[in-house]
Amino acid sequence: MQPVPLAATTRGYPDSGFAVENVHAGSVAVVDLRGRLLWQAGDPHYPTFTRSALKPFQALPFILSDGPARFGLTRDELALLCASHSGEERHLAGVRSILGKIGLDESHLECGCATPLYYEAMGQPAPQDRTWTQLHHNCSGKHSGFLAWCRLRGAPTQGYVDRAHPLQQAILSTLADAAGLPAQQMPSGIDGCSAPNYAMPLSRLAHLYARLAQGPADAQLGGAMGVLFDAMTGRPDMVSGEERTDLFWMTAGGGDWVAKIGADAVQAIGIRSAGIGIAIKIQDGASRALHPATYSVLEQLGLLDDARRALLERYRQPAIRNARGTVAGDVRPLFTLQRAG
Repeated sequence: MQPVPLAATTRGYPDSGFAVENVHAGSVAVVDLRGRLLWQAGDPHYPTFTRSALKPFQALPFILSDGPARFGLTRDELALLCASHSGEERHLAGVRSILGKIGLDESHLECGCATPLYYEAMGQPAPQDRTWTQLHHNCSGKHSGFLAWCRLRGAPTQGYVDRAHPLQQAILSTLADAAGLPAQQMPSGIDGCSAPNYAMPLSRLAHLYARLAQGPADAQLGGAMGVLFDAMTGRPDMVSGEERTDLFWMTAGGGDWVAKIGADAVQAIGIRSAGIGIAIKIQDGASRALHPATYSVLEQLGLLDDARRALLERYRQPAIRNARGTVAGDVRPLFTLQRAG
């Protein structure tokens, strides 16, 4: 099986129609709670670096070690452990609070410095007179959780992103066990925040999210999955940020959907009531194709009522505008899900 066209960009004039300009290929996997493939497009087992869609599962060793109770972390702070946050003040305050509770500060974060995602999300230029720190990096919440595990277990806080560090070994072992894959079958690489990241079949990522959506009902990791699900769905604004996709997906889900995007066009969503997990990968990493593809999957699965359609309309077939704001084209889905088997 190979990836198939999932979305196209068009160009033209509104009064005379648009012609296809670019096509973005990709794959979709929809699985049930047993990991059985239900629906697909392209290659549902496409080897996919999980990127930030992995974040809830990178937090598992800390959750399983009773870290939240040990340090008194709130639900909002636990959401930040799973976040690709926008660097809004609530996000920065939350990360500072976590670091304060574990007796460290932002100088211990090894994620690097980055411009907050807030400005891109809001369509605003980032201020040129600001100095950004590790705290502003969208992964600083995840890294504060990494440091919390180190403090909890008496492991070195320096070098915690190295593959050989006890934390990263614990994450790899826990992830392999949760995904039902030998660790050596998950290719590894350095993520944008310098932590190890892992690839797995798209269908396995979908299965992880199907299970995450069940929270405490998950047979293997119930308590921990419950903590993560409740934090993410309870505070999707901490996981994401203003005008960001995961905030919109989870708000539309009303506590039933748990969603996490990953860099280079990865999207995972778990639907509690339907008992399914969805994973999508755009082959060339174009996020502009990912969002209408995600909307189309939700629509084709019958998950969108009128209220959800209205909330998510921006992703159905988003317009492409030029520098003057003139509509020059759009991004539209191209695929129909196929029933597996």
